[in-house]
Amino acid sequence: MSITQKEFGTYKDNVVIAYTLDNNRGLKAEILNLGGIIRALIFNGTDVVLGRSDAEAYLSGGYLGALVGRNSNRIEGCTFCLNGKTYTLAANDSGRNNNLHGGICGFASKIWDVQTVDSDEPQLILTTTSPDGEEGFPGNVQVKVTYTLTKDNSLKIHYEGSSDQDTLLNMTNHSYFNLNGHSSGTVKNHTLTLNCSFFTPNTDACVADGRVLSVENTAFDFRGGKKIGTDIDDSDHQIQEFLGYDHNFAIDGRGFRKCACLVGDITGIVMETYTDRPAVQIYTGNYLDALTDFKDNAEYSKHDAICLETQVFPNALKHSHYPSPILKKGEKYDTTTEYKFSMSK
Repeated sequence: MSITQKEFGTYKDNVVIAYTLDNNRGLKAEILNLGGIIRALIFNGTDVVLGRSDAEAYLSGGYLGALVGRNSNRIEGCTFCLNGKTYTLAANDSGRNNNLHGGICGFASKIWDVQTVDSDEPQLILTTTSPDGEEGFPGNVQVKVTYTLTKDNSLKIHYEGSSDQDTLLNMTNHSYFNLNGHSSGTVKNHTLTLNCSFFTPNTDACVADGRVLSVENTAFDFRGGKKIGTDIDDSDHQIQEFLGYDHNFAIDGRGFRKCACLVGDITGIVMETYTDRPAVQIYTGNYLDALTDFKDNAEYSKHDAICLETQVFPNALKHSHYPSPILKKGEKYDTTTEYKFSMSK
């Protein structure tokens, strides 16, 4: 058997199930029907994603491993205008006047319906419905997310969706990666390469401000590969204000292509990220020390992980030159992100 399951607890009278997928080639994933959360991702015996102790802990903040939607990242002022109508959303961004990751009851807190496909490339197929008006967003949206463990040691995430009205749909996965092991401490010595020549600076409220700037001669230039910690304490206001990186990077090129390569300095585990999205949010776990109740009784601190959240540009409806997050009525949302694992030594 390549897929097994067990109870993980309860949430609002629903049983939370943990599904373990195994490609029998060195890669395993434990995924919950709660929020589509990737609770563990084990390559060659090393669990490379951070996690929480139980279902309630997962819902207390941080979005560790969760599917995020309807809209990932932040919407400034908790409003957006679509087809001449203004929609008001929840302010749920730690005191900032932003809507964050779909709102108070977004996709990360849903119990998803699950179908398993047990094969050489095991799959977990998650589906849910987001009704018209949920968290302030228009349209009845049908969503399907398929997790696949491939024969070449990739975790592939295929996102699909449709709506009966024009709406916003911009999903991502919010896994926190540490390739030395989830409880091994800092990722500052991981080497990160980004195929990204531009980034979008933030306002002081950590939302993209409309500019698109070159990474040349800045702390945001990872094109040649460098240790995450090299410039993580740089004097640049963008770094100091957010205690590290929490920024959107524009990915060079179009179509399905490699956007990032991360290498663990101790294990030598390599994770290549591929996507067809226009951008990736790099977040270096700047506020991990504000969270508690982690799996395996671990203790996580600031900069003990990095997130690579593929997406369209955040705050896009405020800035018409950004790629659009609008899903038109009757059109299909269809996008794929893949994390591929190998060894450098």
